Amino acid sequence: MEIKKVTDNKVIFVAFAIEDERQRDFLKGQSLHTNSPFEYVDMSVKDPYDSNWKDRVRTRIRRSDGVIALVSKNSLSSSGQKWEIQCAREEKKRVIGIWVYKDDRTNLVEVNTVVWTWAAIEKFIDSL
Repeated sequence: MEIKKVTDNKVIFVAFAIEDERQRDFLKGQSLHTNSPFEYVDMSVKDPYDSNWKDRVRTRIRRSDGVIALVSKNSLSSSGQKWEIQCAREEKKRVIGIWVYKDDRTNLVEVNTVVWTWAAIEKFIDSL
């Protein structure tokens, strides 16, 4: 999924475990509010295991200014999300993690993860 910042057209790729798809939808819903720091553009890959999934994701990550990883215990076993984060690193894109559940503080190796707030998301996007 990509998110575009309204004020300066920054594009953000969102990496998430399929089990956290609802939290991705919440991010989408929140971003539709007029005072959100960015505009949502859904660029999710619908069929993550077809033969050219990685090529399509890499292209989208290359077009992005940065990556937000939605982090939960599901992230630890999500091979797709792990690959997306690794791809972002290979493409030299900045990555920030956002904890998607208040009672889940899962840590991913080499991913700076913060509490999900508009201020945190906007600060990350503005830093790109």
